[in-house]
Amino acid sequence: MPRIEFLEPETRRARASNHSRQTPSRNRLARRAVALCAAFAGVLPGIALAQVKIGLVLSLTGPAASLGIPARDTVALLPKQIGGQSVEYIVLDDASDTTQAVQDTKKLISENHVDAIIGSSITPNSLAMIDVVAEGQTPMISLASSAKIIEPVDAKRHWVFKTPQTDAMMASAIAEHASLHGVKTIAFIGQADALGETFYTEVAKFAQLHHIEMVASERFNRTDPSVTGQVLKILATHPDAVVVGAAGTPAALPPKTLRERGYKGMIYHNHGVGNNDFLRVCGADCNGTFLPASPVLVAAQLPADHPAKRLALDYIARFEAVRGAGSVSAFGSYTWDAGMLLGHAVPIALKSGAPGTPEFRRALRDALEATRGLADTNGVVNMSATDHLGLDQRARVMVEIKNAKWVYQPR
Repeated sequence: MPRIEFLEPETRRARASNHSRQTPSRNRLARRAVALCAAFAGVLPGIALAQVKIGLVLSLTGPAASLGIPARDTVALLPKQIGGQSVEYIVLDDASDTTQAVQDTKKLISENHVDAIIGSSITPNSLAMIDVVAEGQTPMISLASSAKIIEPVDAKRHWVFKTPQTDAMMASAIAEHASLHGVKTIAFIGQADALGETFYTEVAKFAQLHHIEMVASERFNRTDPSVTGQVLKILATHPDAVVVGAAGTPAALPPKTLRERGYKGMIYHNHGVGNNDFLRVCGADCNGTFLPASPVLVAAQLPADHPAKRLALDYIARFEAVRGAGSVSAFGSYTWDAGMLLGHAVPIALKSGAPGTPEFRRALRDALEATRGLADTNGVVNMSATDHLGLDQRARVMVEIKNAKWVYQPR
């Protein structure tokens, strides 16, 4: 198995405290050891002293834990060697907190000297990490949805990529589906953060393109115990459909409240609910609701010629062999796809420099951006200098929730 180190915030603080108590002589010995290793590496380049280090910033605790845990569980399935080099995966918990995500990113770059970062699980944290990875010139592959994480590809986003479908791709799928089902008015309730705001912007834009009127827009916090006030305002507008712009188990609160208040219209979710924890929490209140989702959720139901089907089924088999039948989620697949991107790019980057060097990180960034025709569990990746996702509309499918199951909808 690859070496994987999981460090929660409390453990990291304890280690830092112990480290600060080291004696000066011990620090001098450590510096001499590093110098000797560097000298031997220069004299004997054939000795593989270098190791590829991949850092992961995941939301393993807090409101977004249902997104981060499947990602962590997928790390154990990632390759232990790439391009003939051993790989170390260092997993840190950002506790669903933006400040912690920034601290984790700084630690991975300045202390662990990682070659690339995967994460965070959620949009606000990923956006907060951009400045850090740009300053550290370390490529980052986000596992969050917002297109703002990678668009526009400016000097900072030059270092940032992502694997999940963008909110624009998913919002357009919702608007198309709603229009085909006769929806004329739509309301929105979303998280009071970057995910909610960016998803609202895209839903409103595509609703207008399909001549659907936006009649209400409400927000709630991830930790709110109730959204009754917001739902009552929405119900007063009598919308044909309601879109919930939220991720993880907190996203179950609006549809549950809507159903409790007797709402009979259509309900759509953001693709950030694609795991069984959401189904468990929402229960029967989510029956008959819809979401644009990763092909992984309904891989076995996809047409045989869907470009993601074979690799999605392979990932599902690997994951469920360890975690049990029915345990797979879209959020684990995004991590698997990040691993596939690195598996493709690392051997190319090794031609330009050794792991742990700025030359290697720059070459790795360039190789990621040059990815073309790479099939993964969500579609086919064709990156470019202006597109750091590289997926097209084949990477999204419409799904209905029926009796706590994901059901593929051809249209």
